[in-house]
Formats: sequence, C-alpha cells, structure tokens
Amino acid sequence: MKSRAVLAAVLLTLASVARADAVSALRDFAREVKSASAQFKQTVNSPDGKRSKSSQGSFEFQRPNQFRFAYSKPFEQLIVGDGQKVWIFDPDLNQASSRRMNQALGATPAALLAGGNLERDFTLKALPSEGGLDWVQALPRQADGGFQSLKIGFKGRDLAALEIVDGFGQRSRLDFSGLAVNASLPADRFRFVLPAGADLVEQ
Repeated sequence: MKSRAVLAAVLLTLASVARADAVSALRDFAREVKSASAQFKQTVNSPDGKRSKSSQGSFEFQRPNQFRFAYSKPFEQLIVGDGQKVWIFDPDLNQASSRRMNQALGATPAALLAGGNLERDFTLKALPSEGGLDWVQALPRQADGGFQSLKIGFKGRDLAALEIVDGFGQRSRLDFSGLAVNASLPADRFRFVLPAGADLVEQ
C-alpha cells in the first residue's frame, strides 16, 4: 500500500495494518497449512538486472520437510525432498545428485514453506505492500542458507509469491497460482526413485 498526499495519515495507518496482517498471514500459513500444491512461474534476474530467464512448473509440499519442485519449461528438472535427503534430477543429463536434508535445507525458502519451525529458523519483518501483495521479510537466524534475503508475498491470506536474492546478488521470483492447501497428497510424490541407467552423485 503506497502512501499518497491525500489522506496520508489514514493511508499510513492502513499500510501499517496490512503489513502486520502479512506477518500474521505467514504465521497462520506455517501453523495451519500442512500440505499444499500450486503451479509456479519463476523469473531469475542477473545482479545487474540486464539478463533474465523464465521457467515454470509445479510445486507441492507436506510438512515436515517433504517437497517437490517439478520444472517443466523451458527444461525439465525435478527437486524432491523426502524428509531425509534432497534429490535433484536432470533428465537431459540422466543424472541425479543427493544431499542429506540437514545439510541441504538449512534456513532456505523450502525450509520456510515446508519446514517444521518457522519462528526457530527465521526472524520475520513486515515490509510495505507492493504490486498488490503484502510482503514479509524472513531473515534466517543462522546465515547458512546461501542467500541474502527472502521475501514472501500474500494476497489476503493466500501465498502468492516468493522473492529470493542469493549470495551472488541474483534475484529470483516465484509467482504461485492455483494454490490448493491441506489436500491429500500421495506419499510417492515425495519419494525419488533413481531411473534406470542414471548416474548418481552423492554429496
């Protein structure tokens, strides 16, 4: 919500309420949403803002620490967290890598959405509304997530976007659509089976 000259005091009051509600929305989301699925579009911008690339796919999670990112365009890639390990599979290379969950997750965006303890891992700060969304900044309590900043955007009480700046200054934004919460998700959605003939690199 942007303050304007007319009714500035009223608008500032409304902005303050909206920002507080965004923090509450994230806390409610972390407490009440045990599973969810959505489509996403991702835009990645270079640190200087001159180059960008786009991708899209689907996202699912189930607490605690189970998630699935399935990129479909422009290239396929699958990222699965099964609660014990995080698996990344590249069909074009027919290669998978795995890493233990406690080493790979840390205070990352996936941990924020699918992790078990929001308040333990992150410090939350309300930000001004922008682009029709109410934003919350989540700062990792331990700087081990490999990123500089993380923002979460809500439209009302619904998760709408994530914006991440990584350790190199690269900015990624995911916009979600078709969000379905607390739906029953098959257990095999969060189980990775190495395809026949695929190489595996364990980290």
